[in-house]
Amino acid sequence: MTDAQRTLRDQAREASLREIAPQAADVDRQLRFPREAVLSLAKLGMMGVAIPRAWGGLGLDTVACTLMLEEVASGCASTAAVVSVQNLLLCEPILRFGTEAQKRAWLPALASGTKLGCFALTETNGGSSLNGVTTQARRDGDGFVLNGSKSFVTCAPVADLVVVFAVTSADAKNGLSAFLVPAGSAGITLGPAHAKLGLRGAVSSSLTLSDTWIPADALLGGEGAGREVLSFALDGGRIGAAAVSVGIARAAFNAATRYAIERCSSGEPISQHQSIQFMLADMSTHIDAARLLTWRAAAARDAGAPVSAHTSMAKLVGSEVASLVASDAVQVLGGNGCLMDFAVERHFRDAKVTEIYEGTSEIQRLGIASALLKE
Repeated sequence: MTDAQRTLRDQAREASLREIAPQAADVDRQLRFPREAVLSLAKLGMMGVAIPRAWGGLGLDTVACTLMLEEVASGCASTAAVVSVQNLLLCEPILRFGTEAQKRAWLPALASGTKLGCFALTETNGGSSLNGVTTQARRDGDGFVLNGSKSFVTCAPVADLVVVFAVTSADAKNGLSAFLVPAGSAGITLGPAHAKLGLRGAVSSSLTLSDTWIPADALLGGEGAGREVLSFALDGGRIGAAAVSVGIARAAFNAATRYAIERCSSGEPISQHQSIQFMLADMSTHIDAARLLTWRAAAARDAGAPVSAHTSMAKLVGSEVASLVASDAVQVLGGNGCLMDFAVERHFRDAKVTEIYEGTSEIQRLGIASALLKE
């Protein structure tokens, strides 16, 4: 690690222990957006890690972002999911593809946390695939009229900005475009907030656009650049999801280890039982493997190398490790692991969601196989 990366990690760890973790249970139970935690992290620059200082960010890299996200997720996975969306699905795509006017309009506000964003890709029938987008953007004078519906839009209930993917032409290759749409635009309506299994504080809902007019300068990357924007954003999103997964797994492992040392059975700590020791050994090994895959993907992205296979591997292994470790943590705690009084129950639910959001495990395997077969 560089000194800057290490400093960011340590700041995130301190904030997670001091401010974020103590609120995590209430955020989960109340399905409450963790606004205070988000604002606290924003003051430390963690809502715009890779954004240059001139635009209000820290000017660091993706590796730094993963270090920060793991620490935040170890305290509250919902908070980490929100921070991941803001950094990797909003700020970085705007930084890479935005015009100077777009950067000036949005990046300082997003990096400071005074504005929040959401990423509207998934549709009910088309899923999250490139070819599944049916939302239409029709030319109208010096702008576009958008019509369509999006599902499972994380942060939609609190967002000020929506990145919307819509079809602008019948061209299969260049017919998809991305738009920066203010959330208060006429014709945008939200469905009720989802009552989710996990990541419950990362509030989400459906989003419908009905004859929503936006100017042409809202295009991100230009008309027909949607596939390139989306590919870049999804690679970042998978890295973020992997880092969040590692943080969840680490929190579950730490809770299980502490419990095993303190809980006695037949006059000795259960940590002395070989079956428990094997479980803890496997948990720790799996977490290190997932973390290293996440770092590799982040470092490759920072180096400008092709990363889609790396990001899919990191997300696949990270999310499945989180589920495995959280499940084993519940097993170590036994009946107590099933109670909401103990955090491992929340980690178990949060971990399961990581296997689904930002692309399911099955989708990641397809992407990895596709990359392998092209080699």
